[in-house]
Amino acid sequence: MNDYMKWKVETLPDYRIAYMRRIGPYGPANTQVMEKLKKWAREENLLHHSTVLLAIPQDNPGITPPESCRFDACIVIPPDIQLDGSISVAEQPGGNYIINEVNHTAEHIQQAYSEIPLSLQSNGYQMDNKPIVERYIGDMNENPFCEICVPIKE
Repeated sequence: MNDYMKWKVETLPDYRIAYMRRIGPYGPANTQVMEKLKKWAREENLLHHSTVLLAIPQDNPGITPPESCRFDACIVIPPDIQLDGSISVAEQPGGNYIINEVNHTAEHIQQAYSEIPLSLQSNGYQMDNKPIVERYIGDMNENPFCEICVPIKE
């Protein structure tokens, strides 16, 4: 949580999400899954300026073989929306998170991920056993920042 990152502690709600999963090494192909999700969301009239998109790398690539890493591209959906079964739906559990606002560039996001363990420790926090979540509000092409949400133990 260095100078280039703005951060705060926030309690995230439980989110109902629609998602598309990709299995394989993390990288540019994850962007393709997010674009496919946004195309679907536009067709369903779910993509607006206040839409919350989540990118969730489910596995630690330092432990999980790259070909087995799971990546979920998600959109938060209202509880009353009925979907046709062409997309997966799940609950993303909330809880306490450190929210790191970073520039939405591959370099800044990668740097933030590499500094998270030391930053948590030096600020007296311990990571909870949930995935880190990248949160985007509104159109990712217009918003120059994303929020890296790191789950912390209470």
